[in-house]
Amino acid sequence: MKGLISTRWLCGLLTVLGIGCAAVPGLAAEHTKDSTETIKKAVADNKAVLLDVREKAEWDDGHLRDAKFLALSSLRNAKADDLARVLPKGKIIYCHCASGRRCLAAADILKKNGYDVRPLKSGFMALLKEGFTAASK
Repeated sequence: MKGLISTRWLCGLLTVLGIGCAAVPGLAAEHTKDSTETIKKAVADNKAVLLDVREKAEWDDGHLRDAKFLALSSLRNAKADDLARVLPKGKIIYCHCASGRRCLAAADILKKNGYDVRPLKSGFMALLKEGFTAASK
């Protein structure tokens, strides 16, 4: 509606103030609306990174080719320096998990650390069905 403050603007302001979007109901991360083709192209063009936030045992059972790994349980305690060693600033971070829920929590954490993160609704198995390639074992 005209005249209302945009959610994105308010979320940005709250982040600058050190409050974070997750502190306000309705401002937590949402699944991206980027298409599968947009995501694949951004990754192929080195403008984006795939981030798997599942647990280590799930990652070991199989993961996407070229994905980076940072379990949500580790992410919750990670410092900015730890994140910088795994995730490049200035690139879109497409995070995924098994069912699309843990990546929302991961996105909230990463957004507080200044990342452009876009959680995927599709889980790992669905991403394989959508044409993403599994890493060879």
